[in-house]
Amino acid sequence: MAGEELAARVMQGDRVAIARAITHVESGTDEGRRISAELYCRTGRAQTVGLTGSPGAGKSTLTDSLVRIVRGEELRVGVIAVDPSSPFSGGAILGDRVRMQDHATDPGVFIRSMATRGHLGGLAVAAPQAMRVLDAAGTDLVIVETVGVGQVEIEVVESVDTTVVVVNPGWGDAIQAAKAGLMEIADIFVVNKADRVGADEAVRDIEQMIDLAPPAGWRPPVLRTVAIRNEGTAELWTAIKDHFEYLKSTGELDARRRERVAKEIRSTVGEVIARRAWETCSGPEFERLCDQVINLETDPFTAAEALIKGA
Repeated sequence: MAGEELAARVMQGDRVAIARAITHVESGTDEGRRISAELYCRTGRAQTVGLTGSPGAGKSTLTDSLVRIVRGEELRVGVIAVDPSSPFSGGAILGDRVRMQDHATDPGVFIRSMATRGHLGGLAVAAPQAMRVLDAAGTDLVIVETVGVGQVEIEVVESVDTTVVVVNPGWGDAIQAAKAGLMEIADIFVVNKADRVGADEAVRDIEQMIDLAPPAGWRPPVLRTVAIRNEGTAELWTAIKDHFEYLKSTGELDARRRERVAKEIRSTVGEVIARRAWETCSGPEFERLCDQVINLETDPFTAAEALIKGA
């Protein structure tokens, strides 16, 4: 299926076309770049939300519950679940999140797992493009759920309008949270599994950390949920909508999106240059210069400069 035809079918909401388009952009193929270019003018309408937090915090259950609430408003939802790569297949270990299987037959929900494999730019480049595919397909809300709190996951959630940080009672000391970068990226905090001992202490610790942060126009609310029983999820959805309205009313939404575009362009430039550098470091001239360095006829830096000048 040609890129233009695939893009047209994506804009019609064809689920098979959406899946194929995301596969192309995730893999970084030339076809994926053509599809992204075709779809770009139809993007910018969807609201985007990122859910991150430590493994086991209940993010998938919370996402499942949130999707159910949003679908109750007859809005279309896309979920991108970022998983670690399988060391055997290279695919996403958790697949399409079996915990969300209740939504699998709902035509208003599209769920896709993305592994941390892919092209040189990694998820920092691939995830925003996958989000735009869902946006162009007419999705009202795109949720990006990450499996951990590492640098990759933080980069991914920086690609969304609203970031929700999910923790549990007994979540660990404040210093560890600050080191993970959670305090800096959170627009909303959720203490999930709030029916457990320690929920009050977790809420208090987060509130105190927010008090210590520099004053800002938006103070992150700290919410309690028991996602497995769908408790508190409606309040979370209200907070997400409130934050989005705040971003629009203050002009911060445009500023954030511009900053994200600038970052994505820089990442893409880095990817293109890295690919060209790899291509330059091959062939007869490269082998000849390697021989010269081995024979002490030149040094690696001079050899590299010669390759760059000849590229």
